[in-house]
Parts: sequence; structure tokens; C-alpha cells
Amino acid sequence: RAAMMAVSAMGVACGGAVAQDEPKAFACTFDAGTVATYDNGAFRREAAAKLSFDLVEIDLDGQSAKLVASAGAAAGAVRVVRAINANHFLEVANEGFLNLSTVYDRDAATGKHPAVHSRHFGLIGQPVYAQYTGSCIPK
Repeated sequence: RAAMMAVSAMGVACGGAVAQDEPKAFACTFDAGTVATYDNGAFRREAAAKLSFDLVEIDLDGQSAKLVASAGAAAGAVRVVRAINANHFLEVANEGFLNLSTVYDRDAATGKHPAVHSRHFGLIGQPVYAQYTGSCIPK
């Protein structure tokens, strides 16, 4: 019995959130980023435009969510992969390209959730990737 109480206390001390306590939707904004396009044997990097989207219908236990790219747009299916202090939202586009968003636990100083978004795709046969940093706020 003492061992079970110690394990329970460790879970509380580690701050593990219960899934139902987590936000069911986020509004995410990425103000900084880089996009790289492969051309003539090398990747060429440049600043990426600001990016924002919503993650909605988040079901951590069911490992699913939806991503809404803009107001009025159809929501796309997203798989959720849970991690310690973060949740990963993995989108597989119709063409097979991958988008990954990682939303970290809330920053007590700002009230926001730090976030990173990565895209791996191609345009006219050329590899392209993008990496963004920003934050998400519960909706």
C-alpha cells in the first residue's frame, strides 16, 4: 500500500495533467519561420510568411483532432501523439506530405503554449520544408 501511495504522489508531483483537463481546441500563430526549397543541388532558405490555424476537436485519449487552416475551410483530420509536456499533431496531406505541430505545456509567464510547426512537401518535383515557431492559446 505504501508503494502505491508513493507512486501516486510521484504522479502528482510531476504535474501530469489529466486528459480531460487539457484544452479541446487551440488557436495557433507562428510569427517566425524559415522555408527551404531544394534547387540546383542545394537547399535555398528564406523567411517564411506568418502562419496561423486552429486545432479543434482535440481528443487526447482517442489520439485525434482536426486542423482548420482558415475561417470557413474544411477541417482536416490530424493524429495526436502524446509526449511528456507536449502533444504532437500529425497531419498527412492528400498527396502524402507531412505536417507536424508540437504544442508544449502552458508557459506560466505568458499563459500561452509554445509551439513548433514543420512542413515536409514538394513543389513541381522539388523538395520543400518549412519550420515555424510560435504559440497556441486555448479556445
